[in-house]
Amino acid sequence: MTTSTYDGASHEVASHGDTLRAEAVARMRERRFGMFIHWGLYSAAARNEWMRHRERTPDAEYQQYLEHFEPDLFDPVEWADLAAAAGMKYVVVTTKHHEGFCLWETEQDTDFSVASTPWRRDLIGPITESFRARGLGVGMYHSLIDWHHPQFPIDGLHPLRDDAAARSEARDITQYRRYLHAQVAELLTGYGPVEQLFFDFSYPEHIHDGALVWGGKGPWDWGSAELLATVRTLQPGILVNDRLGIPGDYITPEQYQPAEPPTIDGVPALWEACQTINGSWGYDRDNTTAKSPELLLRMLVDTVAKDGNLLLNVGPTARGELDPVAVDTLRAIGRWMSHHGRAIYGAGPAAYTPPPDCRYTQRGNRLYLHLFAWPFEAVHLPGLAGRVEYAQLLHDASEVPMEVLSTDAESHMTSAAGTGDDTLTLWLPVRRPDVAIPVVELFLREDG
Repeated sequence: MTTSTYDGASHEVASHGDTLRAEAVARMRERRFGMFIHWGLYSAAARNEWMRHRERTPDAEYQQYLEHFEPDLFDPVEWADLAAAAGMKYVVVTTKHHEGFCLWETEQDTDFSVASTPWRRDLIGPITESFRARGLGVGMYHSLIDWHHPQFPIDGLHPLRDDAAARSEARDITQYRRYLHAQVAELLTGYGPVEQLFFDFSYPEHIHDGALVWGGKGPWDWGSAELLATVRTLQPGILVNDRLGIPGDYITPEQYQPAEPPTIDGVPALWEACQTINGSWGYDRDNTTAKSPELLLRMLVDTVAKDGNLLLNVGPTARGELDPVAVDTLRAIGRWMSHHGRAIYGAGPAAYTPPPDCRYTQRGNRLYLHLFAWPFEAVHLPGLAGRVEYAQLLHDASEVPMEVLSTDAESHMTSAAGTGDDTLTLWLPVRRPDVAIPVVELFLREDG
């Protein structure tokens, strides 16, 4: 914070906020793995959270989902238990997606909240309470976009973009901006400590389906600087993402794995990859493209190896359940995490280059070799000769023999081919361990 004159009180508040956010950054890097929840009226349509955009659904037709939304099987305690069993350490839950439906009983002037459904009860409170009771951190997702609000200007993403009559209506984004800011303030004062706030999204020059979106909106439309200031005032320790169109605390690659650790102006960035199980954020009944638990775990390992977090999404049904594929997937991930979590939590990138088809993560003096492909007997680790005091398979703590081979040695000549005197060779069993990703835990010498 910079001012033309010294303001001791402002400086003290800013310093306190900086300290709290530094603690939050450390906490985020410790947790590494979280659950994203996308839930709204689109779960009743059951064909992706963007269905209203894709099908150009008018308000009157979309109203049927509001009138029939009654999640009678909603059990947030079960969701929290499943997240914890999967090894997740925090949750980010949608409060409002682009459709404009509010999952809490907002005090703002709208008939498009859970209060107007047959359910008639807050959903955000029970979710936040249940996850906190399970020891998990709580974050919120809030859409900057609102396709239902009467003052949100129609643009190239809006469901009514081809409706000439709707496009001719006079709409005042300043009124919508007040609504947006007021709702964010409600959420940050009504539900206890919120550790992350995931805004979505600014699009002044957005390419969608191969074309530039007309009427795109940016930080001047949302009042992003003022909104961020309000957020900082209400919850100084919160981490805010990068989608307000102005710098935030962390960046959010979506549906792809960065090839290299992300940076901002050459400086390593705090980042969180958000990923889906099947390509859809909202419940999509007929989607059959679910990723395997092993693939998702590889994505988690790859993310941590690049100093990032993975936020893995689930989309509950309109009755409030997680679909069986998501449940089975999370349980399978949990089986691996229960034995390999210490290679993930608080771990980050290593200074060493891993062999092909492998990743390293490191925490303190423990280096973790994640074997995406199981080698035949030997795996060679460049740069680690003389630096490892002990090696074991992480899932059962069974010793892995190791030695430094000379390239001119007669023994093991085939296995040692291409190694150098700085290379450590591990001797692995021929039979691959029955785990999704085998991991070797290497204890580095303190003087290595």
